Amino acid sequence: MYRFLLTPRWWGINVFVLLSIPFCIFMGSWQLGRFEDRVQDHRTATEQVSDAAREAPRPLAEMLPVTKATSGKQVTATGRYGKQLLVPGRELDGRQGFYVLTLLRTGSGEALPVVRGWLPGAADASEAPAAPRGEVTVTGALQASETPGDNGVSAQGGLPSGQTGAISAASLVNLVPYDVYDAWVTLARADSGMKAVPAAAPPDTGLDLKAFQNLGYTAEWFAFVGFVIFMWFRLLRREVEFARDAALGLVPDEEPVTAEAVAK
Repeated sequence: MYRFLLTPRWWGINVFVLLSIPFCIFMGSWQLGRFEDRVQDHRTATEQVSDAAREAPRPLAEMLPVTKATSGKQVTATGRYGKQLLVPGRELDGRQGFYVLTLLRTGSGEALPVVRGWLPGAADASEAPAAPRGEVTVTGALQASETPGDNGVSAQGGLPSGQTGAISAASLVNLVPYDVYDAWVTLARADSGMKAVPAAAPPDTGLDLKAFQNLGYTAEWFAFVGFVIFMWFRLLRREVEFARDAALGLVPDEEPVTAEAVAK
């Protein structure tokens, strides 16, 4: 009854099954490993931000460019505040509000975007405190330029004058007449009654959509293993039933092909 397993067709089916199962297990394990790596990166990044807040600040120039190792570190920079912008649609402590972003013009000729604090409600320039005058030295957490559409950063265009959706050199260079650092700083202590904006974890280290995509792919690969096994047993059962029916003479013979049938 099981002689059909030795036919070329079933040899092909069996080889496919024997190769696909370990391949799917390998791919599922690899995707699971990617998810676990992202979880570990998230834990490490969270600890890094917490530890960095207790470290002594270092000059800005020593910490550039921003990397996963330097993101969240405390830095200092000296200069004079210039143009002020608002960053709408930012949440803090479960409330919607906006950042007050001011460009600090440093001695290098480049401007450092500084988030001086957060205010609740819709972005309103009249509510944003004016920046201190004269030369100032700021201390805050170093952050990488934001990418519109990622990690809750708005990709909305057409904002009113004096507002920007993302804190990035690519966006700000079009709004000010001077060069801008490819980084920004959030003050450790906010100015003038505003709330300080906590430092965020470095990019690609959080439990974001990519991380849960890895987890979803893991489930898909292992589900495919079950599907392959299920289909193999289903085909086997059908072949066994067909062989049993043939042995009992229950399979009708094929009707002979006649000239009339061909003509039709």
